[in-house]
Amino acid sequence: MTTDPVPAAEPGPATAPVPAAGPVVRYERNGPVATVTMNRPEYRNAQNSRMTYALDDAFGEAAADDGVKVIVLAGAGEHFSSGHDIGTPERDAHRPFARRAGLWWDHSDKAGAEQRFARESEVYLGMCRRWRELPKPLIARVQGACVAGGLMLAWVCDLIVASEDAFFADPVVRMGIPGVEYFAHPWVMPPRVAKEFLYTGDRMSARRAHEIGMVNHVVPRGELVDRTTALAERVARMPRLGLALAKRAVNQAEDLQGLHAGLDAAFGLHHLAHAHNAETASDPLGGMDVRAMKDA
Repeated sequence: MTTDPVPAAEPGPATAPVPAAGPVVRYERNGPVATVTMNRPEYRNAQNSRMTYALDDAFGEAAADDGVKVIVLAGAGEHFSSGHDIGTPERDAHRPFARRAGLWWDHSDKAGAEQRFARESEVYLGMCRRWRELPKPLIARVQGACVAGGLMLAWVCDLIVASEDAFFADPVVRMGIPGVEYFAHPWVMPPRVAKEFLYTGDRMSARRAHEIGMVNHVVPRGELVDRTTALAERVARMPRLGLALAKRAVNQAEDLQGLHAGLDAAFGLHHLAHAHNAETASDPLGGMDVRAMKDA
């Protein structure tokens, strides 16, 4: 299964990276393990909408294939994912896409908070919830940056294997926004750690993420692929239905601890912040473009 990349937009500066050839998401199956790879390495796998729907296609293919027992989510190149696409030439936030994660209407011909809420209900919160419920174990294979929207992708996975050079961050409080749309922070880390993580916007090392239980294993960069594959193959030896039911049981326990309701509440605060920025700053991101976020 392949998905064509977004056609190139107007050329950027001479220093702009050249888009990689091939699909925006790659899908491979090796025995009972399917690997889904984000393939925008020239942009640190920043997630545009095209990538989001290509990921959904790949997860759907893996879910429907009875030969697949476990799915690995990876990022091509040096980094897992730098988050949502807020500034590449292939940014497509205003393009229409057929809805899959919910019944909110098309955002592309709307304005203001209605546009933002409808789009993010679908491509951010809705898709993450959809993928969390995929009835097969999902393992994130993380190297380099796992930032903001990248966190959301890792957090919907059941297990996370990180390289020693991996780091995690949610710096969007710098935009005046309380955190990413899939606000799982108080469930993947202790509340006081989550507060410091958000208040400072600092990077969390893979070792620290392992200490607090957010990451299952930390391995040398050169062993990341093999060690993740070995774990996936070990999990794949279990019965498919048993795995699905065990996953459902743990997810239900998280929801009983308030995850589902907490995500809804935080999503509303997220959009309050967007609306405030739109009224008081230059844009809904509080004027924090890619360069400003990098500098910060």
